[in-house]
Amino acid sequence: MDPIAPYIDHTLLKADATTPQLSQLCEEAVEHGFASVCVLPRQVAQAARMLYGSEVAVGTVVGFPLGAETSAVKSFQTLQATSLGATEIDMVIDLGAARELHFERVLEDICEVVSAAGDVIVKVIIECCLFDDDSKRRLTEVVAASGAHYVKTSTGFAESGATLADVALLSETAAGAIKVKAAGGIRDWTTFQEMLAAGADRIGTSAGVEIMRQWQASVGLV
Repeated sequence: MDPIAPYIDHTLLKADATTPQLSQLCEEAVEHGFASVCVLPRQVAQAARMLYGSEVAVGTVVGFPLGAETSAVKSFQTLQATSLGATEIDMVIDLGAARELHFERVLEDICEVVSAAGDVIVKVIIECCLFDDDSKRRLTEVVAASGAHYVKTSTGFAESGATLADVALLSETAAGAIKVKAAGGIRDWTTFQEMLAAGADRIGTSAGVEIMRQWQASVGLV
């Protein structure tokens, strides 16, 4: 296993993702030893079958990418995803409630997903580009209080993705209580390194194979 591979969530979240693309994603994840694949809800069962017997986790998204569903819908999505084989859930918070500083409502929303997930890992996307630093700190504290496992920077579908400043801020605020996932726009080995140095524990990217290739070149393996 390559030493950077366990940091990577190998991601395919295009709305028109096909079965051949999913198959390639899963094959690459197994070949390199990535932490997980992160796929569309409709492809969870397929991914679970393709990855059966491997150590690669099956991740999917809930309330994605807008976070606009009700908590009941997000809870149902989570229950269905885990029943189909998902072992990691990346959910989007109620972004409108967060913008209005209704942090108790945000907490309730996350807690419903955490409860539905049971023992499954939950990563909470707060879409950093929408908030100032004070709100990002508060949201990280809310995620930590919810029982979720990670706070995640971005969906990759908003105005901008992960930044080094945001990863550092989330990591400092989390202070080890929860982990940090960086996602959105991370497509090369240099940026990958910088994100890890800033405090990321997991990296979501659709460029995992290219990042591996660049890392291998940097250490003389290719």
